[in-house]
Amino acid sequence: METELDKTATFFRFEDLRIYLKALDYIDWVYKKVNKFPESGSISLSSHFYNSAQAIALHIAEGSARNKAQFIHYLKMAKSSVRECVVHSAMASRQKYFSNEDLDESRNQLMEMTKMLGALIGSLQRSAGIVDSDDD
Repeated sequence: METELDKTATFFRFEDLRIYLKALDYIDWVYKKVNKFPESGSISLSSHFYNSAQAIALHIAEGSARNKAQFIHYLKMAKSSVRECVVHSAMASRQKYFSNEDLDESRNQLMEMTKMLGALIGSLQRSAGIVDSDDD
């Protein structure tokens, strides 16, 4: 017998997407890292980095409630947020807020999310019969 809790756990379709869960993991990772940045001069970078990480998950969630073409658009916006995080990671590394290991870990997570987003976009395009040569 399905309980009320079981029904609400899957009510939002995007919560079942692996890419959404990866995005949440990345948000947690970024939050832990930016909280270790020195206060002087890093407040703007911390804030923008954290917002960009959040935007990945937010775009996935928002797009999931739309039709396929619009969902694809939101997934592409999530990919743009991934690229923003690449820049923020590089900036954090250049300012010595990130170690080489931190930079590698960030880039690896971002590359994985980019591949997952690309695969989901491709799948949605094929199922909707959308021909789009745009790789973004």
